[in-house]
Amino acid sequence: MAIVVLVLFLVWVNFLPFLMHVLLGDRAAAPVDGGRRWRDGRELLGPNKTWRGVVLGVLAGAAAGALIGLGWEIGALAGLLAMVGDLLTSFVKRRLDRESGSAMAGLDQGLETLLPALVLAPAMGLGVLEVAIALLVAIPLMHIGSRYWHRLLGRPPGDNYPRVVRSTTRMREWRACHVPLARWQRWLNFENWFYYRVLMTAVFKGAGWYDRGTQNVLAVCVQTHTVEFEDLPPAFDGYRVLLLTDLHLDGLPGLTDALVAQIADQPVDLCLVGGDIRMEMYGPMAPALRELRRLLEHVQTSDGMYGVLGNHDCIEMLPEFEEAGITMLINDAQVIRRGGDSLWLVGVDDPHYYKCHDLDRAFRSVPPDAFKLFLAHSPEVFREAADKGAHLYLCGHTHGGQICLPVIGPVFTHSRAPRYTAAGAWRYGNMFGYTSRGAGASGVPLRFNCQGEISLIELRRAPVDPAVEANSRTP
Repeated sequence: MAIVVLVLFLVWVNFLPFLMHVLLGDRAAAPVDGGRRWRDGRELLGPNKTWRGVVLGVLAGAAAGALIGLGWEIGALAGLLAMVGDLLTSFVKRRLDRESGSAMAGLDQGLETLLPALVLAPAMGLGVLEVAIALLVAIPLMHIGSRYWHRLLGRPPGDNYPRVVRSTTRMREWRACHVPLARWQRWLNFENWFYYRVLMTAVFKGAGWYDRGTQNVLAVCVQTHTVEFEDLPPAFDGYRVLLLTDLHLDGLPGLTDALVAQIADQPVDLCLVGGDIRMEMYGPMAPALRELRRLLEHVQTSDGMYGVLGNHDCIEMLPEFEEAGITMLINDAQVIRRGGDSLWLVGVDDPHYYKCHDLDRAFRSVPPDAFKLFLAHSPEVFREAADKGAHLYLCGHTHGGQICLPVIGPVFTHSRAPRYTAAGAWRYGNMFGYTSRGAGASGVPLRFNCQGEISLIELRRAPVDPAVEANSRTP
């Protein structure tokens, strides 16, 4: 039994920093080496070794040590030694010219299991043979797990994906779209089951606020925002873009009617659908699609409707979306012309859960000097979009937090992007961004201190300083 406990301790301490990297991304992830290089010109440790990971490893060890009766001090020391071993392994791998994050059988997980085991073994009364058995189990287990998760999270979509859509490129999504295969997800997903259905529902029903929260969802508004660009093509001055995202139309009766009442008298130039049409990430699609068709019948647009997929949408929904009048952009771009002027609309697949976004393919046909309007489900690829020269980034996914506290703001943003991108207007470098709070509600049909919105974005040409304009015309 003690051998099993040791194996679980080692796996836990080394897995928690990686799990937090998956959940938090680059947030609070300062590299231990500060970007410095060794005398051989190679990275000292690499960007994947962060102070956040070291601290989490120590805390994980302290918690595990207290739980199994060794004391938090012994656990924290073992956690620290695991992180020291991990850093030493990275140092050696950089000297061997292996890239940060690359796997190396025979070296990975060696020191980060051996060093903490030297501290834990005496405290647990384990002999040399028992420690050796534990390491022989833990090291291959951790190596296989690491390879699996890196493959699952980092593997790019197939070459055929942007044009010939196949469910095998989004296996998790395909599974979520088939009810018999998806039932287990409801019970094994912490966020969907415990946080929403147990904790949040119980808290708000117990406080007597549940009905008020559902009424808040139905009180959706039209949020207008104007963005000025000096290089906006003249024909698009005053161009009005309607952004409908995070609709979750089958989540609350009456929501579609509330949205229709808001958009029926809103003629626009372009309508964009930012993904997440159904309430759940699994189960039947038909109820949400029926409501979508009913909603889109009331959209008045001169240049059509375009959309992208969200983390609640399935590949199998594409034909239905397009039959409803939406041209879907799956890592693709479309030019919109007015007279002799044009702007390019670029859309990518879900960058949050399925991670099938591919900006290289999406931008490949877009002229470098074109005016670019970028559409994604979430704000999580804002840096990559800015690098591609996007002028305006439109997205949703966060719901603005959906449940916000006074002063503090969102409890959760459900996004790996910085919190300033969670709602409303923001800017990154030369790129403007707007994150809609979304029209519906996800998880639980409740909103507090965060009104749902239909976003109306107006593009304007910024006034040019006469002196600057005169100088630009001087031969």
